[in-house]
Amino acid sequence: MSESPLAANPYEVLGVSPTASDDELKRAYRLRLRQSHPDTGGSAAEFDAVQRAWQRVGTPSARYAYDSGADSGSSGGGAARSWGQHGGGASGPGRHDSRPSAKSYGHPGGWYREQYLSHIREWAGRGVDLPDPFDAALVRSAPRQIRHLLAAAIAEERSATALATLGLGFTVWHDVVAGPRPEDKLDHIVLGPTGLWAVLSEDWGAPVRIKRGELIGEGLDTGEKPLAMLGGRARVLARAAKVRFSALVIVVEDDQAADSLAELGSVRGAQGMLVQRSRLVNLIRTGLPGVGVGGTDLFEVRTRLQAAVRFV
Repeated sequence: MSESPLAANPYEVLGVSPTASDDELKRAYRLRLRQSHPDTGGSAAEFDAVQRAWQRVGTPSARYAYDSGADSGSSGGGAARSWGQHGGGASGPGRHDSRPSAKSYGHPGGWYREQYLSHIREWAGRGVDLPDPFDAALVRSAPRQIRHLLAAAIAEERSATALATLGLGFTVWHDVVAGPRPEDKLDHIVLGPTGLWAVLSEDWGAPVRIKRGELIGEGLDTGEKPLAMLGGRARVLARAAKVRFSALVIVVEDDQAADSLAELGSVRGAQGMLVQRSRLVNLIRTGLPGVGVGGTDLFEVRTRLQAAVRFV
């Protein structure tokens, strides 16, 4: 599926309620066209988004198709109308080749999906039947914080599928406890010839950028510091297992980062990186200059981790 659960829906882009009349929708479209045009202070990307929103809900037939989830251009279109279909699984489902996979443990995205199911049912109300809690139309109508839970789960699942292709020389642990609270977890830990990697898979639904070695962006909560958070969680596990992380990697959708690979700050000697998902496997397989396991035997590190790792 091409869209994130956090992607702005056409009504949000046009600035109207999903229950707006056809006339209100038309007026909003004309207003947003003027506001978003590059000649009047807008941007080409914003102007294009307004036009694409209109194409999806601008006519009664298109609007009905979108609202019912039958719009093939939406996240809920066709066979992908439910976000219940996912590419998680520690062994990398969706792969159809015979190459050996990385050894993997844990259930990527599982904790976030459980949280999503709990919150979406509470939000819908007691006694409300939800035949498909991952239905795209239902997801689109939910509050942002609930949609973010599902977006985070899908991000983890996609990263897990990619990490499985690293091959036999690598071991991957998913959804690992890294603090006193269930949410204090490491999405992925990767161990291989290029070092020990702590990986955070995220989808904030909007582009992020780097400021003073940390990530900022309109999709992040006020005061949210992803690299510092990842570093803190990695430190908890590093102490428990008596190992040292080589790098801290934050993975986002390709369209949420300007560069395929960018350096963030360093946290206790571990290099922080921001990487587009399509570049993740190549980064870990190739490694970073001067970064590795520090001369420690890989078997010993793996043994320590196996003894210390607990799953959420």
